[in-house]
Amino acid sequence: MLEMIQILDESALLWIQDAVRVPFLDPLVEAFTSLGNTGVMWIVLSLGMLCWKPTRRAGGIALLAMALGMLCTNVVLKQLVLRPRPYVMVEGLIPLLTSADPNSFPSGHTCAAFAAGMAWAGALPWRWARTAAVIQAVCMGLSRLYVGVHYPSDVLAGALIGSLCALCALWLAARSRERRRV
Repeated sequence: MLEMIQILDESALLWIQDAVRVPFLDPLVEAFTSLGNTGVMWIVLSLGMLCWKPTRRAGGIALLAMALGMLCTNVVLKQLVLRPRPYVMVEGLIPLLTSADPNSFPSGHTCAAFAAGMAWAGALPWRWARTAAVIQAVCMGLSRLYVGVHYPSDVLAGALIGSLCALCALWLAARSRERRRV
């Protein structure tokens, strides 16, 4: 089963490299994916949300979700799985970027994007903002594939973990709100 996933992962990355990459998009995707380094984009946005009452709850929930996601991905799973980056393993794959972290599974950028994005989607009062939150998360996951630093299964796992962390943070926030009402 794992061999089949590896074959599918490698084939997908080589297809993205050969059929999807276009030179004029490369610097844009590289810049976008770099915004996710250390989670800075989502942390800054969430901290900014804490300053405005209509978004305060969403900002706090997103920070909690990202902290949970970071613990799950970077502290625990990456250290247990130790999956090498695809550009080290896949013959013919030319990465647009490399990473100081040699471990690929799961995608920390994607986890943070989905943790923040799904938290915002569950807590922001405007439909357009909820939609944008989910779109940015999907774009981050796709950017990690585009630049060749993650396998599709890394990105899917990161999206799942980030979404679950957002659900946990939303649940904890709802419980906290209920307790304050009593």
